[in-house]
Amino acid sequence: MIGFIKGEIISLTTDTAVVLTQSGVGFEALISGAAYSSLVGKKEGALYTYMQVREDGVNLFGFATVEEKEMFLKLTSVSGVGPKMGIAMLSTMSAADVAAAIAKQDVKRLSGVKGLGKKTAERIILELREKVSLTAADEVSKGGANIIIEDDDEDAMVALASLGFTRQECARAIARAKESGAKTVEDIIMVALKGM
Repeated sequence: MIGFIKGEIISLTTDTAVVLTQSGVGFEALISGAAYSSLVGKKEGALYTYMQVREDGVNLFGFATVEEKEMFLKLTSVSGVGPKMGIAMLSTMSAADVAAAIAKQDVKRLSGVKGLGKKTAERIILELREKVSLTAADEVSKGGANIIIEDDDEDAMVALASLGFTRQECARAIARAKESGAKTVEDIIMVALKGM
């Protein structure tokens, strides 16, 4: 099992990274949004990894932190949530945001992830609410305690989160963008990105 890789970043997209280790082997991993953010602009980097072995092939999934990898393993333990859905969730939301949504039983927030239906979101909450630490949820509420995101801003939030920003960073950037006069989703995203 390959649990961690470190080395030269040969190629990087928002979805995948190829890391050349000192042994001369280049590992390609499907990565989360946070992992992308941790590697972008760097010549060298490291990923915590999970290796999936199936009859039709082997896949490697990469994460920025141990906590993110642990959240991925919890998500994929739920029936109907495969590794690709797990990585998609962690590309849209941070591990702490996922924990907070589960702890608060926020079906709407979880089902906002592309490809994740309401029934699967409900199953995730049902199966993981006992396992997910409330401290992660507390961290989120502390980080964004004074920032209220309206339903209308959720599209901008998802778009920015898919680029690897945390929910708190997105919330602050959206609030600043609206203060400067941005009104449409496109304007909010553009102004928010300039300020990040």
